[in-house]
Amino acid sequence: MPLRGQGEAGENGGPSGDLYINIRVAPHKTFKRQGFDIHMETHVSFAKATLGTEIKVPTVDGDVTYKVPAGTQPGTVFRLKGKGVPRVNSAGRGDHYVKVIVDVPKAINDKQKEALRMFMEASGEQYDSAEEHKKSFKDLFKK
Repeated sequence: MPLRGQGEAGENGGPSGDLYINIRVAPHKTFKRQGFDIHMETHVSFAKATLGTEIKVPTVDGDVTYKVPAGTQPGTVFRLKGKGVPRVNSAGRGDHYVKVIVDVPKAINDKQKEALRMFMEASGEQYDSAEEHKKSFKDLFKK
Protein backbone atom coordinates (compact mmCIF):
# COMPACT_ATOMS: atom_id res chain seq x y z
CA MET A 1 0.00 0.00 0.00
CA PRO A 2 1.77 3.21 -1.10
CA LEU A 3 1.56 6.43 0.90
CA ARG A 4 2.52 9.13 -1.58
CA GLY A 5 4.94 11.76 -0.28
CA GLN A 6 5.27 10.08 3.13
CA GLY A 7 8.73 8.56 2.61
CA GLU A 8 12.16 10.08 3.24
CA ALA A 9 12.92 13.66 2.21
CA GLY A 10 14.18 14.03 -1.34
CA GLU A 11 17.77 14.94 -2.19
CA ASN A 12 18.72 18.61 -2.57
CA GLY A 13 15.30 19.82 -1.41
CA GLY A 14 13.38 17.47 -3.74
CA PRO A 15 9.96 16.09 -2.85
CA SER A 16 9.62 13.35 -0.28
CA GLY A 17 9.51 9.81 -1.61
CA ASP A 18 6.72 7.32 -1.23
CA LEU A 19 6.34 5.00 1.74
CA TYR A 20 5.29 1.46 0.87
CA ILE A 21 3.54 -0.59 3.52
CA ASN A 22 3.13 -4.35 3.19
CA ILE A 23 0.39 -5.84 5.34
CA ARG A 24 0.28 -9.57 6.05
CA VAL A 25 -2.60 -11.04 7.98
CA ALA A 26 -1.72 -13.98 10.22
CA PRO A 27 -3.99 -17.01 9.89
CA HIS A 28 -6.75 -17.17 12.48
CA LYS A 29 -7.14 -20.35 14.55
CA THR A 30 -10.89 -20.57 13.85
CA PHE A 31 -11.65 -18.57 10.70
CA LYS A 32 -10.39 -18.91 7.13
CA ARG A 33 -11.03 -15.95 4.87
CA GLN A 34 -11.79 -16.28 1.16
CA GLY A 35 -12.42 -12.85 -0.28
CA PHE A 36 -15.25 -11.36 1.75
CA ASP A 37 -16.45 -14.76 2.98
CA ILE A 38 -15.46 -16.47 6.23
CA HIS A 39 -15.21 -20.27 6.51
CA MET A 40 -14.98 -22.36 9.66
CA GLU A 41 -15.66 -25.82 11.04
CA THR A 42 -17.62 -26.79 14.14
CA HIS A 43 -17.93 -30.14 15.89
CA VAL A 44 -21.28 -31.69 16.83
CA SER A 45 -21.89 -35.09 18.44
CA PHE A 46 -23.60 -37.67 16.24
CA ALA A 47 -26.60 -37.68 18.63
CA LYS A 48 -27.03 -33.90 18.29
CA ALA A 49 -26.58 -34.07 14.51
CA THR A 50 -29.28 -36.74 14.39
CA LEU A 51 -31.75 -35.05 16.74
CA GLY A 52 -30.94 -31.40 15.93
CA THR A 53 -29.44 -28.81 18.25
CA GLU A 54 -28.57 -25.16 18.68
CA ILE A 55 -24.95 -24.09 18.49
CA LYS A 56 -23.13 -20.83 19.13
CA VAL A 57 -21.20 -19.76 16.06
CA PRO A 58 -18.39 -17.25 16.56
CA THR A 59 -18.48 -14.58 13.84
CA VAL A 60 -16.42 -11.46 13.21
CA ASP A 61 -19.15 -9.50 15.03
CA GLY A 62 -19.61 -11.88 17.98
CA ASP A 63 -21.48 -15.11 18.66
CA VAL A 64 -24.63 -16.02 16.72
CA THR A 65 -27.00 -18.84 17.69
CA TYR A 66 -27.72 -21.23 14.83
CA LYS A 67 -30.27 -24.04 14.82
CA VAL A 68 -28.75 -27.20 13.35
CA PRO A 69 -31.64 -29.21 11.88
CA ALA A 70 -32.28 -32.85 12.75
CA GLY A 71 -30.58 -35.28 10.39
CA THR A 72 -27.61 -33.05 9.62
CA GLN A 73 -25.00 -35.08 7.74
CA PRO A 74 -21.22 -34.92 8.24
CA GLY A 75 -19.68 -32.26 6.01
CA THR A 76 -22.89 -30.23 5.67
CA VAL A 77 -22.11 -26.53 5.17
CA PHE A 78 -24.47 -23.88 6.49
CA ARG A 79 -24.46 -20.29 5.23
CA LEU A 80 -24.95 -17.28 7.50
CA LYS A 81 -25.82 -14.62 4.94
CA GLY A 82 -24.24 -11.21 5.50
CA LYS A 83 -22.13 -12.34 8.49
CA GLY A 84 -18.79 -12.22 6.68
CA VAL A 85 -16.32 -9.40 6.07
CA PRO A 86 -17.70 -5.92 5.24
CA ARG A 87 -17.05 -4.84 1.64
CA VAL A 88 -14.71 -1.87 1.42
CA ASN A 89 -16.13 1.23 -0.29
CA SER A 90 -19.48 -0.43 -1.02
CA ALA A 91 -22.55 -1.74 0.74
CA GLY A 92 -22.93 -5.31 1.83
CA ARG A 93 -20.89 -8.03 3.42
CA GLY A 94 -19.64 -11.48 2.60
CA ASP A 95 -21.15 -14.61 4.08
CA HIS A 96 -20.04 -16.86 6.94
CA TYR A 97 -19.93 -20.59 6.14
CA VAL A 98 -19.98 -23.26 8.85
CA LYS A 99 -18.98 -26.84 8.01
CA VAL A 100 -20.35 -29.42 10.45
CA ILE A 101 -17.95 -32.13 11.61
CA VAL A 102 -19.92 -34.96 13.22
CA ASP A 103 -17.97 -36.55 16.06
CA VAL A 104 -18.39 -40.31 16.36
CA PRO A 105 -17.31 -41.64 19.76
CA LYS A 106 -14.32 -43.99 19.75
CA ALA A 107 -15.39 -45.78 22.92
CA ILE A 108 -18.88 -46.31 24.30
CA ASN A 109 -20.17 -48.07 27.39
CA ASP A 110 -22.50 -51.09 27.47
CA LYS A 111 -25.63 -48.98 27.95
CA GLN A 112 -24.77 -46.87 24.89
CA LYS A 113 -24.03 -50.03 22.85
CA GLU A 114 -27.40 -51.49 23.78
CA ALA A 115 -29.16 -48.24 22.84
CA LEU A 116 -27.45 -48.28 19.43
CA ARG A 117 -28.34 -51.94 18.88
CA MET A 118 -31.97 -51.10 19.69
CA PHE A 119 -31.81 -48.16 17.27
CA MET A 120 -30.45 -50.42 14.53
CA GLU A 121 -33.20 -52.97 15.18
CA ALA A 122 -35.87 -50.26 15.04
CA SER A 123 -34.34 -49.07 11.74
CA GLY A 124 -34.46 -52.56 10.25
CA GLU A 125 -30.68 -53.05 10.35
CA GLN A 126 -29.01 -56.14 11.70
CA TYR A 127 -26.06 -55.92 14.07
CA ASP A 128 -23.01 -57.99 13.08
CA SER A 129 -20.07 -57.49 15.39
CA ALA A 130 -16.48 -57.67 14.20
CA GLU A 131 -15.95 -60.53 16.68
CA GLU A 132 -18.61 -62.61 14.91
CA HIS A 133 -16.85 -62.02 11.58
CA LYS A 134 -13.49 -63.06 13.07
CA LYS A 135 -14.95 -66.33 14.37
CA SER A 136 -16.59 -67.21 11.05
CA PHE A 137 -13.36 -66.41 9.15
CA LYS A 138 -11.35 -68.68 11.48
CA ASP A 139 -13.92 -71.44 10.99
CA LEU A 140 -13.14 -71.45 7.26
CA PHE A 141 -9.60 -72.70 7.96
CA LYS A 142 -10.40 -75.35 10.58
CA LYS A 143 -9.61 -78.95 9.58
